[in-house]
Amino acid sequence: MDLRKLKTLIDLVSESGISELEVNEGEDRVRIVNAGSSAPAGQVVYANQAPAQTMQTAQMPSAPAPVAPVVEAQAVQTGFVARSPMVGTFYRAPNPESPNFVNIGDTVKVGQTLCIIEAMKLLNEIESEQAGVIKEILCENGQGVEFDQPLFIIA
Repeated sequence: MDLRKLKTLIDLVSESGISELEVNEGEDRVRIVNAGSSAPAGQVVYANQAPAQTMQTAQMPSAPAPVAPVVEAQAVQTGFVARSPMVGTFYRAPNPESPNFVNIGDTVKVGQTLCIIEAMKLLNEIESEQAGVIKEILCENGQGVEFDQPLFIIA
């Protein structure tokens, strides 16, 4: 595997926000771990079926994974905070033509679908853990979300 391909893979991991990527190509295997995880950024393990070789790439400056801005209204708004149970992409509706599952001001019941988080091509419905009224929606449609990131405020 050439260095251009490795750099492209490292850039892909740092821009996408995923924590780890492993690619097998013939006898070559590459594993890239993102800075957000416990391993150092840009660590590449390059191994053949012969004795395993480990190569550390130069620390490439990369922008930190985008983090949703903290909304000042959170300090004012009180209530239950519905959080993301996984890393993925946040969607407010089942498809672009459908209405949103919930909007600000809607009353929700326990178990009612609030949104969908797509992770690894699987659509996961996120349900309300508490009954109440949607006071705030903290994510934009199509935005990447992290584990335990606040999604909704329900009061």
